[in-house]
Amino acid sequence: MRSDAARSTRAIIEAAERVLSANPAASLEQIAEAAGVARTTVHRRFAGREALLRTMGAQAWAQIRDAVAEIVQDAAPPMVAWHRATTAVLAVKHGWTFALTHIDEADAETLAVIGEVTAITDTFLLRARDAGLLRPEADLEWVRRVYMALISESVHGQAEHGDADATRVLDTLLRGFGA
Repeated sequence: MRSDAARSTRAIIEAAERVLSANPAASLEQIAEAAGVARTTVHRRFAGREALLRTMGAQAWAQIRDAVAEIVQDAAPPMVAWHRATTAVLAVKHGWTFALTHIDEADAETLAVIGEVTAITDTFLLRARDAGLLRPEADLEWVRRVYMALISESVHGQAEHGDADATRVLDTLLRGFGA
C-alpha cells in the first residue's frame, strides 16, 4: 500500500474508533468526515461497515499481541515484566474501547491474533508460576481468564490508565481481597 493510502486508512480507522465510541450508529459518511477524507475513500479501503469493524478489531488485537509479546522477551524479573505488559495492554484497550467490544467472532484473522495473545499469556503464566508468583497448583487457564477479565473491567469508566491501574489488576489477581 502506498504511504498516502496507508495514512488515509490509518486516519479512517482512528476516526472510526472515535466516532463509533461516541455514536455506535454513525454512518461511514460521518466517519469519512471525521477522518478528513471523502466518503468514496472509505469505500475504496473498506467493502462496508463490517469490513471496517473487522479491520479495527484485528488491529486492536494485534496491538495487544505486540504488547504481551514483550512480556516473554523481557529479561526483567517476572513481576516487573508482568506489570509492564499490563500497563501496555491497558493503554491499548483504552484506545480501542469500541473496536474491542465489537469483535467479529467469526473473523479468522482476529481469532488467530487472539489465539497468539492467549498462547503468549499462557507461556508467561508458566514463567510466573515457576518464579513463585502463582501457587504451583493454580489452574493457569483460569488465572488467564481472570487476568483478562480484570483488565477489561479496569478499562470501563476511566478516562486514563497507567501504572496504578496495572498495579491494581495484578494486586487483585495475586492477592485478592482477603485479609
